[in-house]
Amino acid sequence: MGRSGRVTLTDVAKASGVSRATVSFVLNDDPRQTISAATKERVMEAAQDLGYVPHGIARALREGSSRIVVLNVDWGMEGNFSRSYVRGLDEELAEHDHILLVRHGHSIPEATQKVLDTIAPRAVLRLGEAYMQGHEPTEDDWENGFAANAALQLGYLVDRGHTRIALAMPDHDFPLTEARLDFSQEAARRRGLPPLERIVVPRPRDAGAAAIQAFLAAHPDVTALAAFDDDIAQRSLAALRDLGLRVPEDIAVIGFDETEYGSLSTPALTTVHIDAEVLGRIAARNALGIGTGGLAPVAGRIVARASV
Repeated sequence: MGRSGRVTLTDVAKASGVSRATVSFVLNDDPRQTISAATKERVMEAAQDLGYVPHGIARALREGSSRIVVLNVDWGMEGNFSRSYVRGLDEELAEHDHILLVRHGHSIPEATQKVLDTIAPRAVLRLGEAYMQGHEPTEDDWENGFAANAALQLGYLVDRGHTRIALAMPDHDFPLTEARLDFSQEAARRRGLPPLERIVVPRPRDAGAAAIQAFLAAHPDVTALAAFDDDIAQRSLAALRDLGLRVPEDIAVIGFDETEYGSLSTPALTTVHIDAEVLGRIAARNALGIGTGGLAPVAGRIVARASV
């Protein structure tokens, strides 16, 4: 049985000993494919024995749309979160015989409309759209959602004695910047901390060092930086090293949305790992009108290294 909670093409393929593509060709009676009668019979028997029902195909044909789902990923949202989200979305759609098309970066409305008119997608999704539209976090969000991950990052510093914390931010706004700031400030309030300071860590390297030097001179009580993401955390590590400051002895640094590069920095970067595969699967089911029972978001976790 597939992870989606219902019998899928993958299950039928395993049971009949053929590929998913062959199962799809047989079940759709594709006249362009030459498949032996014995293989067809084996696939049909496996599908019948397992109780396979092609919900996605039937619904798409009934609604007159294609079997393509489009996901728009804005610049600045690349990371482990987006990669795992796309993986879950893609795998779940594939299990329901749909295809995922991912579009990265900013696109003008006219170009987007041409794409949509050409492929007539089943659904169009935007990564993080609810938060971009001012979605107010529920208590579930504080348990295992985006807000919970922001609180996890802050809480790790607090639990290690840091009470004067600054948010290290990029030098231009990303789609989720405001939501992230709001969640971090609310997390600080819930932990009884004063409002978090904010520092922009720009490129290039010398500009980042100058910004951090000026900030720490104005805020000498700050003992930790909670970075917007791993990229900003690594900029901060480089700047602090250039300034002759020790991490974490003089100031601690924690990243967010783990990348593979954090383990290579000096010191190795402590960060927040976020697995969004289940969120991608939930989004796929919602797009197809299929129940999401049995799926629940996975809470983030700290990857403890040497920078805190």
